[in-house]
Amino acid sequence: MLRTLSFFILLAIAIVACKKKEYQLGSDLIDQDTILGGISTDTFDILSYTIEEDSVISDNAANVLLGTYNDPLFGSFNSSFYTQFRLAGVDPNFGDPNTIVIDSFVLGLEYLGYYGDFDPQTFEVYELQESLSIDSTYYSFSTVSHSGVNLVPFENSTITPSPLESTIIGSDTISSQLRIYLDTNLARSLINEATSGSTTFSSNDEFLEFFKGLYVTTNNPIQAQGEGAVYYFDVNDPSSKATIYFHQDTVATSYDLLINSECADFSNVQIENTGSAVDMVIQDSTQGNQTFYAQAFKNRAALSIPGLANLPDNIVIHRADLELPVQFQTGHKYQPGGNVSVATRADSTSSDLLNVGVIGVYDDFNKRFNVNIREYAQAIANKSFDLTELVFSPLYFINSAERIVFNGKNTINKDQPRLVLTYTTY
Repeated sequence: MLRTLSFFILLAIAIVACKKKEYQLGSDLIDQDTILGGISTDTFDILSYTIEEDSVISDNAANVLLGTYNDPLFGSFNSSFYTQFRLAGVDPNFGDPNTIVIDSFVLGLEYLGYYGDFDPQTFEVYELQESLSIDSTYYSFSTVSHSGVNLVPFENSTITPSPLESTIIGSDTISSQLRIYLDTNLARSLINEATSGSTTFSSNDEFLEFFKGLYVTTNNPIQAQGEGAVYYFDVNDPSSKATIYFHQDTVATSYDLLINSECADFSNVQIENTGSAVDMVIQDSTQGNQTFYAQAFKNRAALSIPGLANLPDNIVIHRADLELPVQFQTGHKYQPGGNVSVATRADSTSSDLLNVGVIGVYDDFNKRFNVNIREYAQAIANKSFDLTELVFSPLYFINSAERIVFNGKNTINKDQPRLVLTYTTY
């Protein structure tokens, strides 16, 4: 028996924005290993198009996103994030604050990956005025009120990220970080509060009432096509934190504000596809038969294979190899990920996506994704499952900025999508 899982639990790091469902798919299959030989056919008509998502949950994922890029085919991708901070320890002893000289206040973010080019970007950070809750649901369109004061000094705001290079802090060499220098006045206010006799630093709950967190974003109003990148940060890594560096009575020391799994966080992603090649397919689905698209956070590729409805019920399917060619040259900045999620719908009226129990694997040599949809095809032949669309998404749908350009059946390129069905009748 194949018991389908929701996208949420297919892979913990690759949570996707679908409602959780369970569905028995292929529960009445005959074991394909008991069948020898078989007939193959690849004459199925495949209709392709793109569908939009409008409510993508983005809170407490495996990583947050930050940065912008301007895609020639997909339009602009703009990402930022909100996060809480927690105390490294309660009731810190700062001694006499008058003896403290603050050297710097730095937000360090551990790189996990990137998508695009290493062009300079202007970073901005704002203090939250509204509390976050780890029990709340936040979407990619969600916002939280923040102050209008940018905490990043102008001279420190433009940075060319270097995620492939190690970071040196003093005499220590650590994994690559983005390090954003913040206004030391905020650090001073935190130290003053800790030494004021209040209970603010006596617990994390008290601290979060005083300092609700930060909104981290970019400001890149002019970005040419092909410029920019989105960076992925592991905010649960111990190296991701805000650190106050200071001297006290000439002794150098520091104090950390931590980001960890107990902190609420979410990514805000704004994608502007209007007027793009993707938008044209959204507006006219028939254009997807030439080229169709998938994009993290917003667009999913979809296929309809009407001929599967005509499969006889006395068929045993050995394999159903679906080949999805993509438009990509090795070394190009906008590469497809290694896998795609594969889903369907219980019926034509359902808005919920159901995992079909497999993922598509990218074949760089042939420049295509390969998916074996045997169980799905067999369930349709057995009339135990309605024939609806197949939906394909970047596996890291709420963790990345990946996008994929697929060839449709009317492509001007060499390869078209193809389903090769190998079966035996009885």
